Amino acid sequence: MTSEPASDGALCRAFLAGDSKAFGELVHRYQDLVFKLVRRYAAAPDEARDLTQRAFLQAFEAARRTLPRLVDSEGEVPFKAWLLRIAINLGKNQVRDGARWPRAPLEAVDGAVEPSAGAHEALERAEAEALMRRAVTMLPRRQREVFTLRIDAGLPFAEIAGALGISEGNAKSHFHYAVKRLRDEVRVLTASSNPGGVS
Repeated sequence: MTSEPASDGALCRAFLAGDSKAFGELVHRYQDLVFKLVRRYAAAPDEARDLTQRAFLQAFEAARRTLPRLVDSEGEVPFKAWLLRIAINLGKNQVRDGARWPRAPLEAVDGAVEPSAGAHEALERAEAEALMRRAVTMLPRRQREVFTLRIDAGLPFAEIAGALGISEGNAKSHFHYAVKRLRDEVRVLTASSNPGGVS
């Protein structure tokens, strides 16, 4: 007979009662989600892993101060929403502080002895991903946050609304405008990176 996994609230209460392993369980539960979220703001997977570690470290350092308020709130403990806000803020700071995307095409073929069909496909894929990341950073702040939580974290609009402190309808509206704007931005960036169709 298997027991149900402990809720976020139960783990938060256990941590506040002195069980350090409870916070480790929360880390294990959300590390993939946080990585997917901050990957949109990072130039490379290693940088995203660093941001993920920093998000959990920041959460851990603030936990004794913040979790009592979350635990005392009515209803379900909004640990995930609190953690995702920390991750988003770190991601925004990463972009604001001047971290710029490296030229992905060079990374894609780094170490390749000679061009091949696979390397060419990897190059095109890396270029497309770099363009999309750049376009996402050009979105207005709220649109970027909603888009990232929806696409990278895979959250439903209700959870996005909770994480950002906005209404569900507002979250849907921001996502709609983000997608529309991204299409336009990618079109412009594609044209400017390949003027006249010459590579």
